[in-house]
Amino acid sequence: MGQIVVSPMTFEPVYQQDVEIVERKGTGHPDTICDLLAEELSRRLCRWYLDKAGFVLHHNVDKALLVGGVAEPVFGGGEVKEPIEIYLVGRAVLQVNGHKLNAQDLVEETVREWLSENIRHLDFNRHVKVEARIRPGSKDLVGIFERYQKEGDVPRANDTSFGVGFAPFDPLEKAVYEAERFLNEHLKEEHPEIGEDIKVMGVRTKDRIRITVALAFVSRYIKNLDDYFQRKEAIQLKLKEYLQNLLGRELEVFINTGDKKEEGNVYITVTGTSAENGDDGQVGRGNRVNGLITPYRPMSLEAAAGKNPISHVGKIYNTVANIISKRVVKEVEGVEEAYCYIVSQIGKPINEPQVVDVKVRTKRDIKGIEDVVQKIVKEELECMPEIWRAFVEGEFSVA
Repeated sequence: MGQIVVSPMTFEPVYQQDVEIVERKGTGHPDTICDLLAEELSRRLCRWYLDKAGFVLHHNVDKALLVGGVAEPVFGGGEVKEPIEIYLVGRAVLQVNGHKLNAQDLVEETVREWLSENIRHLDFNRHVKVEARIRPGSKDLVGIFERYQKEGDVPRANDTSFGVGFAPFDPLEKAVYEAERFLNEHLKEEHPEIGEDIKVMGVRTKDRIRITVALAFVSRYIKNLDDYFQRKEAIQLKLKEYLQNLLGRELEVFINTGDKKEEGNVYITVTGTSAENGDDGQVGRGNRVNGLITPYRPMSLEAAAGKNPISHVGKIYNTVANIISKRVVKEVEGVEEAYCYIVSQIGKPINEPQVVDVKVRTKRDIKGIEDVVQKIVKEELECMPEIWRAFVEGEFSVA
């Protein structure tokens, strides 16, 4: 096992700096759709492999592209004139013990079922065209992957890469994350006009927090221009009240600031996602595994979605780094904040990284907490070879 380093944070907390920016792309954003479809495809491949082979075979279906369609929304209705095109691309074993998997059928089934559960006004048969571009991986990579799986040995890192995590969310991060969840999970029954394509940008300037939301309204529920602005104002007030109660402080909330009432220019859609009308999407351009885009925090550019959960450290290490950070804050007395960095070396066991660097913000002497932090790290590294099961069950978010 590589070195485990525990050190104090010697830099100013993000939440005490003069400016901070945080973003979240919601469920129906084209980039998030790509991430979540790629991950769902990986999960289904894993289940098929387990059924046919008894273990997970090599695959990385981490490339996806959404080409926006053409739509014409109008108050009270509208139509999608040209469908959204979704391409799911990657490498996978498609034949196991005489059983052949039809990639196109699997991709269509994956997209159809995910959209029906998550984007309620997007009709797969009328609004979406799907293409699978799944090819076999290279023989050497597939062979190495399969050998360790058959032997029950610890998987080897597929790449020399790193993962990062931090905990806890600060007030702005919490506000941005919970704003999207509140709109997409809790307000739909009362306000069915809320579409799933919601992007939240939070900006803090000293003590002033501003939340700006891009929200794709569903046109069938809106009678006219006045009705649109009345609904928008009602949603804005409810979101502001929710966030102020959550944070215990005043903040500003804005929704669809590009609207121009005098020109009749408002953000309405037929389906609840901008993907219907030219807004394209791609894996890896959105949220990190903690659900946020945080330029003032350490981040990895790895796209976790769709990567195999057995040996792809770009997926595993980012998730485990966040788990370690959360545990350190929760379980180590006196620790206010934790960052975790993990780096692999290709071909080495995934639970033997080159180094795990945990930085903590605490008033205690580092020597007094070093042992307990190292114990947490060792426990999570020991569990790492089995973490794939939680990915297959959908227990971890990738966006």
